Amino acid sequence: MKETERIEMDADAIQKAIRRMAHEIIERHPSLETLVLAGIPTRGVEVARRLVEHIEKIEHRRPFLATLDISMHRDDLSTRGKVTVPVPTQLPVDLDGRALVIVDDVFFTGRSCRAALDALASFGRPSQIQLAVLVDRGHRELPIRADFVGKNLPTSRRERIRVRFETLDHVPDSVKVVTP
Repeated sequence: MKETERIEMDADAIQKAIRRMAHEIIERHPSLETLVLAGIPTRGVEVARRLVEHIEKIEHRRPFLATLDISMHRDDLSTRGKVTVPVPTQLPVDLDGRALVIVDDVFFTGRSCRAALDALASFGRPSQIQLAVLVDRGHRELPIRADFVGKNLPTSRRERIRVRFETLDHVPDSVKVVTP
């Protein structure tokens, strides 16, 4: 049986969503110089990078951009079909007392966010931790919610969300729902 894809967001829709999220982050964090946006590899880092760029265009100030590897903190390592290649965590500043926004591309069960919280525990104590996601597809298994959402996209559990960025995948930016 062939899988089907439907485009939910094209490059323009993704850019608009990220721009709106950047404005929301600015509204909640007037002190951008102490803010850290930490992307979860791979596509969360790209969303975080784009958020930082939009914030800088709007405010002429730039929050810190970080990469937060969660691969060894996942609770589903034995059930995942593919092995996640660790990407080094890169934190440009000490996190103690800073506001931090964890950034990911798709928010599903909440387990990646929980893993991110576990990973952060060894790097300091931020004053506040929030979550920004490009797509929230529902189906939470943990009591975690996103603070900044590009698009709420209700799906069935068997559907998958496929996010593609030209900078990473060499195809036009898109968010697709894939049905097996």
